[in-house]
Formats: sequence, structure tokens, C-alpha cells
Amino acid sequence: MTEPVATAAADTAAVQSMGNNKIHFSKEVKQVIDKVLKTDEQDPMDAPDFNTVDYINQLFPNEQSLATIDETIQRMQCEVSLIDDNIRSVVRGQTNTGQDGQLALCEAQKVISSLFSHIIDVKTRAERTEEMVKEITRDIKQLDCAKRNLTSAITTLNHLHMLVGGIESLNELIVRRSYGEILNPLQAITEVNQHFQQYSDIEEIKNLSQSVDKIQVTLAQQITEDFKEAFASKPSTQHKLGLNQLADACKVMSVLDVKVKKELLKWFIAQQLEEYMHLFHENQDIAWLDKIDKRYAWLKRHLLDFEDKYGAVFPLDWEVSERITVEFCRQTRQQLSQIMAKRSNEIDVRLLLFAINKTQAFEQLLSKRFTGITLGATAAEQTRVLTIPAATEAPLTITVFHDQIGQCFKPHLDIYIRSIDRNLSELLEKFIEMSKEPYKFAEAKTTVYPSSGDLFVFYKKCMVQCNQLSNEQPMYDLALVFKKYLREYAAKVLEGSTPKVVTSSTGSSIGKSVSMLTRDMQNLSTAAGQVFHNFLKEGDSQRFARDDLVRICCVLTTGEYCLETVQQLEDKLKEKVTPAYVSKIDMSEEKDVFHRIISNCIQLLVQDLEAGCETSLQAMAKVQWQHISNVGDQSAFISSICGNFKQTVPTIRDTLASSRKYFTQFCHRFVAAFIPKFINVLYRCKLTLSDGSNNVLGCEQLLLDTHSLKTALLELPSVGSSVNRKAPTSYTKVVVKDMTRAEMIIKVVMTPVQPPAHFTQQVLKLLPDITIAEYQKILDMKAVKRVDQLQLIDLFKHTASAAAVSGLIDAPASEEETPTVSESPALTTEEPEAITNPSADTTTAAATTTANATPKRAFIFSVGSFTGSADKNADGSSQTGIRKLESLLKKRFP
Repeated sequence: MTEPVATAAADTAAVQSMGNNKIHFSKEVKQVIDKVLKTDEQDPMDAPDFNTVDYINQLFPNEQSLATIDETIQRMQCEVSLIDDNIRSVVRGQTNTGQDGQLALCEAQKVISSLFSHIIDVKTRAERTEEMVKEITRDIKQLDCAKRNLTSAITTLNHLHMLVGGIESLNELIVRRSYGEILNPLQAITEVNQHFQQYSDIEEIKNLSQSVDKIQVTLAQQITEDFKEAFASKPSTQHKLGLNQLADACKVMSVLDVKVKKELLKWFIAQQLEEYMHLFHENQDIAWLDKIDKRYAWLKRHLLDFEDKYGAVFPLDWEVSERITVEFCRQTRQQLSQIMAKRSNEIDVRLLLFAINKTQAFEQLLSKRFTGITLGATAAEQTRVLTIPAATEAPLTITVFHDQIGQCFKPHLDIYIRSIDRNLSELLEKFIEMSKEPYKFAEAKTTVYPSSGDLFVFYKKCMVQCNQLSNEQPMYDLALVFKKYLREYAAKVLEGSTPKVVTSSTGSSIGKSVSMLTRDMQNLSTAAGQVFHNFLKEGDSQRFARDDLVRICCVLTTGEYCLETVQQLEDKLKEKVTPAYVSKIDMSEEKDVFHRIISNCIQLLVQDLEAGCETSLQAMAKVQWQHISNVGDQSAFISSICGNFKQTVPTIRDTLASSRKYFTQFCHRFVAAFIPKFINVLYRCKLTLSDGSNNVLGCEQLLLDTHSLKTALLELPSVGSSVNRKAPTSYTKVVVKDMTRAEMIIKVVMTPVQPPAHFTQQVLKLLPDITIAEYQKILDMKAVKRVDQLQLIDLFKHTASAAAVSGLIDAPASEEETPTVSESPALTTEEPEAITNPSADTTTAAATTTANATPKRAFIFSVGSFTGSADKNADGSSQTGIRKLESLLKKRFP
């Protein structure tokens, strides 16, 4: 009774402990438990989120259900009792688990001990059995060893018998020259002799081995003498062998030492080419290059005759015909090298190319006839093909015989390069004459000079031909010739055919520039730019005729074609030439020359269009704006400018139809040069009456004209075109920005000077990046007296500084920080310099406003503004400029 009571107490304690300490399982563990203990009906109390109150409310949802509360309590008590019984059984089962495990471990140890005893017993029995087997087989091993020794002795005796008998029989066969019967015994005793090399310390064996070596030497000497006797010009009839015997002798020679065969072949090949060496000796007329094909014809006849007579004598693996050919190539190469070195002054390009072409054809024929195995060629080299992309040339097969003879011509290929140089010189003279004739653009249906295409076609043919001759130093020399005539074509054809505006004051300067261009061809890019610069800058400009404009555009498109083709030519040369010369081929200078030509042509077109507008701008400056009494249509000078656009631009646009990007560049460069000129003329217009008041009608008319010009410039790329193509966005932005500035200048002029503070604020509002020089010009347009200008400029500087600090505008930069911006004119009574040189470029136009500089003491801020790419605010201020100005003010006013 004591043990059950103790067990029941332990069960009760375990249940209480489990009740007091709540166990929490993870979600994964709960899922596994549910899978293991899966039942058909899920008990709500098994749910992980079981809630007691919810469960009771579920059992008794209303008052009527409370009638079954006693039954429910009884059922719950039964389930609790059942669970307690299960827990008790599990706990009792765990108390006996330790004892059962200990018993199982003891039983396993007993079984292991029994198994170990069995293994020791089996091992002992196996050792005993092995000893018994050794005793049984000891005699058998001795018998087996004796058998092997006996077999080896019998074999050795047989070999010895064969060796002794073979030596005797071979000596007899050698005396009779029975080479057909010698072959098999010789092979046999040679192999047997190799077997006896391990017994060479035995005197008898050593003597036999020496006898075999003596037989081989005797055979080699005898066969060599027999061959010389057979092929001698005056043979003695005693021992001359027939062809069949010579064939058997060659088979015997194949068994002998390799050196013996090489010596025999060397003598035989020299004997076969002896006639050739006499016929084509360097002192013979037939040995010169003009009869080089007779050399190759001799070999063809000789090989046919040799194979017909002696083809069956030599084994096929000796490749005697190919060896004769290889030696012929070597001798021919040496002879040609010597004779060309002595008579180099007699070689011209036709003779050289004739010899090279005949040689290449002969080498290709040899490559088809022979495998090249005697030259050490691999199978891949025997079928290697180099494809040359020429429309008129078939692919050139370069195999193992390539340059076997032709190598001797490479030191003389400079003759070929000099010939190409002469041909290009003649071709260039022809191109120059063609460029002097009027170019019929409509008939040619292209704006590119045909001569440029002819030049590059000739280049291609020369490159293909040179690649067949050599792709080493000659190909590099050819590239240098190409570079030379590209520069000359650019200078003498393209620049030479470019229309030039010649005036009385420019004749000597042009001659000087052309002399400089031809004297320094290496720096042609710089020289070409200087020539065009002189054409554009000196003397009074004249307008080009329509044909001249077309010619300039043709030069431009030809330069573009040459620029693109030169790049392809450079790539192709680098592809063809050997790797050692790839880095040396560089045509960047030539590409720079054509870049310069294109740029200069665009500048000439811009110059011509500017010159057409010059008279209109001068008329604009002469208009009495202060006396205009009514505002009408656009002024006559604007109509003249638009007419100039309609007359000139369509011709340029149509001719540059294939070079749209350069037409766009032309438009960009024109507005970049023209609009600053227009603004400079605008500053010279007087809009103020004698009483100091503005002529509002004159200002409005000028504003209307400026707006009309702005519209005309926006439509410039498509003016006179049936297709209304939208101008590029970058071009539109430039025109709108610069012409809006011109309009703002007029609006500032329309603003009354009084009160000065309001006028200054209005200036800064409409022109936030205005400079002091521009501000003074506006005051000159309003006819403000110089004394009053000083006060207004002082007020402007203080207002600009205050506005900049407060973040309203861009302030002008200091002179030290913006040295490239023009300084303001001095506070004197001198008028700004008039525009007298219509051929000046943008820099010259800008310089007309800055002839006189204001002393630094007259103002704080020098001219210039921070007009970078930063976006401006609604009131026109630039945050980037403000930050720079604030930094500047902190440095100047700490």
C-alpha cells in the first residue's frame, strides 16, 4: 500500500506543478502537435486562444439554457477525472523508463563482448590457413621462376642465332647488291641488336653489335656510291643499278640512320638543280626580273620530267619533289636578292610589280601542289586563307609557300611607294584643275566633290595592292603618303576652290597667308585657320554670288565626307597593318584639317549673311527716332533684313540638305554674331526729344521693329521653305533670350528718369544682369547729361548692391573675377565707336562698345554679370548670381 500512495502523491504534485507553471509553445510547435493529435472533432478547449468567458457564454447563451447547468458540470468533472487518470498513467510510466534503459544497455554490452570473441577466433584461423597455403605453393613458385629463366635463355639463344646468321647472310647480300633481299633481314637484326644492348658487357655480344653497326655504315656508303654512279653524267657500267634496284636501295636507306637519308637527299637535290644554277646565273640575261617567269617554267618542266622518270624510285614519304621545290625557292630568293642589289637602279615599279605578281602566282601554285610538310607546316597553316575585301580582287590564299621567294622583293618596295606618291601627285593636279572649273551642282546631283570619292577609291586600291605585297613597313609608308595627300587635297582643292572676297587692301595679306600655308604643311590646321581669318578680317567685305554660296556649301559637305572617310581609312589601315605599326598610324591632324575647313566655311556663310544685313543696320542707326510721329508697319530696314534672309538662307539650306547639323550650326553662329551687333546699333538710336522727354511713338516703333526681327530670326531656319519645319529648341532659346533683352532695353528707355529711384529700380527689374557700361549707354540713349549720369550711376551702384544683398537681382562682377567681360566706356563726351567694319566677327562687334575704359576709381563694380545656367526667379533674379555677389560683398565690405 505504501508504493501506490507515494506514486499517487507524486502524480498529484506533478499535476499541481503543471497547473502553477503555464507552458507556452511556439506557433510551429502547436501546428505539429495539432497534426499529431488530429481528431475528427476539434475540442474548443484545445484552441490556443481559448477564452473561458466566451466558452461559458457559448454553452449558456440565454437563461433557458441554465436548466442544463448541472449536467454540464457533471460532464466537466468526468473529463477532468479522465485527464487526471491519463496524466497519472504517463507519470507512472516515466518512473520505470530509467530501469528499462539500464537493463537494455547491459544486454548490449554482453552481445558486443561475445561478438569480439568470435572475431578474434576467425582472425586466428585465417592466419593459420595462410601459413598452410604458403607451404603448399613454395615449390610451385620455384618451378615458375625456373620456367621463366629457361624461356628467356631459349629466346636469347634464338636471337643470338638469328644475329650470327643474319650478319653472315647480310654480308653476302651486300656484296651482291641485292637490296630487295637485304631489307627484311636488316630490319630483323637491327631489332635483335637492340635486344642485346643489355648484354653489351659480354665480349662476344659486343663484337656482334659492332659487326651490325659496320654493316649499316657499309650499306650507307655503298648505296650513296650507287646513287652517284647511277645519276653520273658519265657512269661506269660495272655497278650501275637499275631504277628497281635504286627503289629497293631507298627502302633500305629508310631503315638506316636518318642522317644518312638527309645527306643522300641533299646531294641528289643539288644534282637536280645544278642545271638551273648554270642557266640562271646572275651574269646571264635570262636571270633578270623581266624573264622571271622563265625560272618558274623551268621548275615546272623539271618536276614533270623528274616525276615521270624517277617518281617510282623514291618512297612517297620522302617528298622528294617538294624538297626540290623548297631548295629551288631558297636558291631563287638568294639569286634575286643578289642581282637586285647590284642592279637596283634598273628596277622600276612596272618591272617590280611584274616580278611580284608572277612570283605570287607561282607560290600559290606551289601551295596547291604540295602540302608544305617539309617546311614544318601544320594542317591549319596549309589551309589558312586571308580574305581581302576588294570588289575587283579575289580572296588571296596565303599558305606555307607564301613569301618563300617573294621575301626578296620587300627591301625594294620603297620603289612602289614612291610610284604611288607620283601617281597621287598627278591625280591631285588633275583634281586642282577640276576644282577651277564651275561646279554644276544641279547636274551632279550631289554637293560632294566627285574628286574626293575618286581620291578615296584610289586609296582603297593602293591599300589592297600593298596588303598583297606586304603589311609591314611598306603599309606604314603608304599610310604616311595617304596623310600627305589628304593634307594637300584639303589645302589645294578644298581651300583653293573656296570663294574669296578680294579687296584692294587684302591682296598682299592673302598672298602672305597662302605662302605661310604652303610652307608649313605639317601645321596645316593652324595655317588654314589663319588664312580664313585674314580673308574674313581684312578690308571691306563684299557679298558672295549665289554660285559662290553653293560652292562654299559644296566645300563644306566635301569636308564632312572626307572627315568621315578619313576615320574609316584609319580604321582599315590599322586592321591591315601588322600589330607593331598599329599605334603609329594616327590621322588626327588630317581630321583636324577637315574640321577647320568645315568651321571656316560656316564662318564664310555667316559673314556673307551678316554683310547683307550691314546696310540695314546702318540705316537703322540713321533713323531720326525722336521725330517719329506715328507707329505703322515694320520699318524699311527690317523688311530689308528679312529680304536678305529670304534671298540667302534658302540657297544655303537647300545645298546643305544632306548636312543638316551644319546648317543648324550656321544658324546658331549667325544669331550669336548678329544679335550683339543689332543691340550695339540699338544703343546708338536717339529716342529723346530736345526737352528731355521720350518720344513714345519712336520707342513703340522701335519696339515693334525689334519684335518683327525676333520673329524673323525664329523663322530663319525655315524661311522660304514650303515645309515649315520647327526650329531646334536650342536655337529658339538663344534667339528668345537675346532678342527679349533688346526689347527690355527699349522698355527701359521708355521709362522716365524722374524720379531716379523708380527709374533705377525699373532698370534692375527689366534688366537684372545689366552692366554699368550698358547702363551708361541707356542713359546716352535718353540724352542724360554727363553730370546727371554720375549721380544716376552712383545711385545705380548703391541700389544694385542693396538689391543683391536682399536677394532681388544679379550684381555685376568685379573686374578681377571676370576679366573676360568688357569694361564700360569712360565718362566723357565721346560717342561710342561706329560700326565701320561689316566683316568683323562677334568679338570685334563686342569690342566696339568697349573702346574707352572707365577708371577703376569711378565705380565699385566693374562690368559683367553672373549669367550662368541657373534658373531665374519670376522677378528676373538669379540665385546663383546672388550667392556669388554676397560672397563678393563680404570680401569687399567686412
